[in-house]
Order: sequence, then C-alpha cells, then structure tokens
Amino acid sequence: MHISSIHRRRFLQQSATAGAGLLIMPSGSLFGSNTPNNKLNIALIGAYGRAKAHYSALKTQNVVAICDVWDLCLDKAAEEFPQAKRYKDWRKALDQKDIDAVMICTPDHTHGHIVSWSLNRDYHIYCEKPLGLSVHEARYCREKWLKKKNKVATQVGTQRHALDNFARVRELIQDGAIGELRDVHAWGDRELRLPGHPAGEGSPPEGLDYDLWIGPSAYKPFSPSYFREILTVPGMNCLNWNPFWAFGSGQVGDMGAHTMDLVWNAIDAEFPTSAEAEGEPFNPEVAPVDLHATFMIPKNDWRGEIRVNWWQGAMKPNRPANFIDLSAIDHGAMFVGSQGYLICDFTRRMIMPYGKEADLTYFSPRTKEDLHPPIQSFQGEWIEACKGDLKTSCDFDYNGRMMEMMYLGLVAYQVGEKITYDGKSGRVVGNAAAQALLEREYRDGWPLEG
Repeated sequence: MHISSIHRRRFLQQSATAGAGLLIMPSGSLFGSNTPNNKLNIALIGAYGRAKAHYSALKTQNVVAICDVWDLCLDKAAEEFPQAKRYKDWRKALDQKDIDAVMICTPDHTHGHIVSWSLNRDYHIYCEKPLGLSVHEARYCREKWLKKKNKVATQVGTQRHALDNFARVRELIQDGAIGELRDVHAWGDRELRLPGHPAGEGSPPEGLDYDLWIGPSAYKPFSPSYFREILTVPGMNCLNWNPFWAFGSGQVGDMGAHTMDLVWNAIDAEFPTSAEAEGEPFNPEVAPVDLHATFMIPKNDWRGEIRVNWWQGAMKPNRPANFIDLSAIDHGAMFVGSQGYLICDFTRRMIMPYGKEADLTYFSPRTKEDLHPPIQSFQGEWIEACKGDLKTSCDFDYNGRMMEMMYLGLVAYQVGEKITYDGKSGRVVGNAAAQALLEREYRDGWPLEG
C-alpha cells in the first residue's frame, strides 16, 4: 500500500532536480545546476567542539564567517577556514551581507534564538539538535520556518538519521511486519548524575566572553567545569553543561533527540493529545536522569492511536521475553504490534513474531527497487537542498514536532501529573502551571523574536 507513494516521491524528486533553474540566495548570488560557482556562503556559529565534525562538509562550500565566544575556538576554526571573518557575537555575525546559510553548533540554550534571528534574514539553516530548549521554542521555530519553507532549507543535526536502518525500520513497520502497531518504546541508558550547578570558581580564561556564552539564559557563576574537554574530546563537551535546565534538557535533548528519531521516522505522528511522566525527585537545577514519559498519539490513515514511551537512565521498558535483554542496547527502540515486536538500535533490527498466527505469511517484504533510497551525506543533503528543491529529511517541521512532544514530557514531569494537550493551539488544557512551563524566561536584551 506504500509502494506507489515511493514511486511518486522518486518522480517528484527527479522532476524537481531536472527542472531546478537558478535560485537567488539571500546574498544575491545565483545558484543552480548550470552556474559556474555553485557554492554556498556559510556562517559557522559555534566554531569548534561539535562543529569540528562538520568541517569536511563545510570545506566543499565557502565559509565566509566563523563565530565563537572563545578565541581559542576561533583560532582552531581559522586554521581550517583562514579566509572567514571572525566574530564573537553571533548577532553581529548574522549581519554580514554575503551570507546564504548558517550552521549552528552552539550550546542548546542558544539554538532557538539563533534560528529565529537567521530566519528573519531568510538564511538556510543547519542547526545541531535539539531545535530549541522548550515546547515554545520548538514550536515557534517550526511555525516561523513553515512560513518560509518555499525559500529556506532547514536541517536539524540528528545525523544518525542517514543510516540505512532508519529507512528499513520505517518500511517494516508501515508494511505490517509486526501487524497493527500499538505501542512504541525508545530509551537511552546514560546516567550522568549531578547534584546541581558547580560553585563559582575563578574567572573566565583570557579570550572567553562568558556573558555571551550565557546568552539568553539566567546567569550562573563561571565554572571551568562547563568547558572541560573542548580540546581533548570536542564532541563530548556538551555533557558538561546540558544536564542543567539553564543550558540544556539532559538526555531528552541530547541522545533522546537521536533515539526518538528512530520512532518518529516510522510512525508519521502529529502532536500528542496527552503526556505524563514519572522519574526521580525534581531538582530545580538539573534535568532528570531517571525518567519515563508517555504520550498518546492520534491515529492517522495507516494506523490507529498509539502510545509512545520515552525511557532514560535506570528506567527501561519490560523485556518482550525472558531471553531478550533490552539493557544490552544502550540506545534503542521497540515497536509492539498485534503480531510481534521489532527491536532495533541505530544500525540493527530484529523481528520477533509471537502468537498462534506468528508465521509471517501475512507480510511480504519489499523488493530492492522499492526500498527508500539511501541518504549519502546528511550535511550534503542540506547543502544540495539549499541549492535546489529545499527538501531535507529532518527539517524544522519534522524535528520540531518531535521535540515539542519530548519537551511536553518534561513539563508533565515537572508538574507531576498527566496533562492534556491541544496540538492545534499549542496549549495545555486546564492546567495553568503546566501551561506556564511551556516557555522559559530570558535575560533582558535577548528576545527570541530577534
């Protein structure tokens, strides 16, 4: 029942590629398959740390601006992009006149602001996950982009999405390999337990503008612990600040954004109608390590209403059989259907049929020709979308809806009760305390709207 949609999508992709003419970018440059210099002018916001993983893709284009609050990181990026102009304040970097696109690799608490201000300038945007840091920010960025989706390409940096296993899981679920879908579970087992923010210690090192690093969040005294491992393990420095509500959302916005993507890609979901959560006692400074959040997702044209579960830390779903050890999968998902289970991680999957009719005769696997085509390069997909049809796998609509759901789980956790949600209006029904938690407060001078 889904094969025809695949053929239709391939036809549209081919038609869009064949008919792509010249596009005028924000800088005024021309792009298209026949232009002599088919390269984007990109501003890299957050120049080291996680950004290092994108250097190879960025070098295929023109990096015209690099921005970081720490000279140490700017120096590292300048070794790779010596022609780029240097900035410490991303608000000033965005005003550079020749920019076509931005890549955002800053800490989570600045994502929503940089996205919003970039959309004001009609820049194409690649934003590291998560999209925003609250229900409101995820929804605001999504809705703001939807008004510009016909001229701006977006991608959220859940790069594991490019693994072939994501497409294979989607095909198996939607083609009925486990029968009628009923419940879904995703989990991550990382346990990073902290009592609260570190005590203020010393002064920022030379060249680090700590006030700019704090940005829109409530001010916290400087501690060198927030900046550990930037040089030694650049991609893991986030673990030093994302456990704190002021700067992150713990595992919900970290590995949760990757692992729930396995589920979200398969279920074609809109907003949940309810959310409830349980976990460790609430800490006003630190996001929970142990958490179980449950969301009811409305039916669509190929499945009924389902329950989606997110588990983290020491809390895990029940195993489907005593010989299946889910704890051996650090980040994974389990789909529960009327005919069996599908259990997977980012690269592997297994089907476990059950019941008297568990003979798989009800299921016909696809041929190779009808499989979803692979994503060759996640960053490359975005770059080509900026120059062509503007279509990506994890745009702000797709990822924004997922993160709005995930953040609703944190709201339900904080109020300690089940909440009813009106996805159309983006409001909690009949719970003023939960409604107030959809947004976070910003320091003066840091408006989200830009």
